[in-house]
Amino acid sequence: MASNRTRVAIAAGFATQGFVFISLTTRLPDFRDKWDLSELGLSGLLLMMVLLAGVGSVLAEKLAKRSDSALLLRIGLALIVVAVPVLATAPAFGAFVAGMAVYGVGLGVVDASTNMQAVALEHRYDRPILPSFHGAWTLGGILGAALTLATPDVPLAAAGLVALLPAAVLFAPFLRRDHGMSEAASQVAVPWRPIVLVGLALVLFYMVDTAATTWGATYLDDTFSAPEDLVALATFPYLVASLVLRLAGDRLVDRHGAVPVLRTGAVVSSIALAVVVFAPTWPIAVAGFTLLGAGTAVIAPLSFSAAARIAGADEADPALRHARVDAVIARFNQFNYVGALFGAVLTGVVGAGNLRIGFAVPMVLILLLLPLARAFAPVRSHEPV
Repeated sequence: MASNRTRVAIAAGFATQGFVFISLTTRLPDFRDKWDLSELGLSGLLLMMVLLAGVGSVLAEKLAKRSDSALLLRIGLALIVVAVPVLATAPAFGAFVAGMAVYGVGLGVVDASTNMQAVALEHRYDRPILPSFHGAWTLGGILGAALTLATPDVPLAAAGLVALLPAAVLFAPFLRRDHGMSEAASQVAVPWRPIVLVGLALVLFYMVDTAATTWGATYLDDTFSAPEDLVALATFPYLVASLVLRLAGDRLVDRHGAVPVLRTGAVVSSIALAVVVFAPTWPIAVAGFTLLGAGTAVIAPLSFSAAARIAGADEADPALRHARVDAVIARFNQFNYVGALFGAVLTGVVGAGNLRIGFAVPMVLILLLLPLARAFAPVRSHEPV
């Protein structure tokens, strides 16, 4: 029973992260208009947020050697609770930037600690459950996009109310970790070379995912002049398609294997982005974003599972194996932010004059997943991590 309550709590952490992140990114056109930002100006702010999220992830990695990952998750959620109302209601641009900065750090801490929690619980279940946790993030994102769609005329300051959810989840019964295991984590060697190949796949996923979730609404607003109350449709069906495929992900990988599933996803993603780039109307672009959600859905959970499997493969002692895996997850999460730089910043900079060109960058680069998929060959959904 305790493990079930803990699983729900960790899933709530993922869902909260997705809900807040998508609630904010689907309102980026409103923030841009409020502060009269250009694409380059908005890209600069996103760069700051991504870099600080990387700092938050590094901080989580360092603190995890001495602190409980449940405590780290609570700290990250608390930072978000403080930051979101500040950036939503800021009376001056400096306050808005400060709120974005604090949110960036909190984002990184929560990203790292939720995945640490998920992998630790996966060990207890002794079977892959990461796809369902990443599905919880997607479900939270769907709710965030739905909220934006349902409240197009609500004042921007009301967006600060989304902080109520992380405030509630702050007190959830997260998984407590053995402190002896935390100390062991700082003493074990990590096989980084094979993990880097899997990490590159994670970079490609976040490059595409962040481009879609960060710039999708702005793309519909600028390129097609879509109705303002419908620009969140760039994100909402993308997340719905991703959720459906993530729920089916374990079965697909078990039946067909990770390599063909990932390669098929890469091709589908490239085709989907081509639809987005060359779309003549905004409904066609929305169809492209929807197909993109299906194509990229399982890359992230398979990447974390593969990294954990590789990290613990040569360690017979369960405690040390778990310690080694825990030591890997926060650092592995930093591949997330390399991808986010490509997705959020490079897409905006390259597409400063025309976001069609910006989306052409991930359209081409996602095909690098075709050769990288070989690194996932040992991963099967029936193999415990």
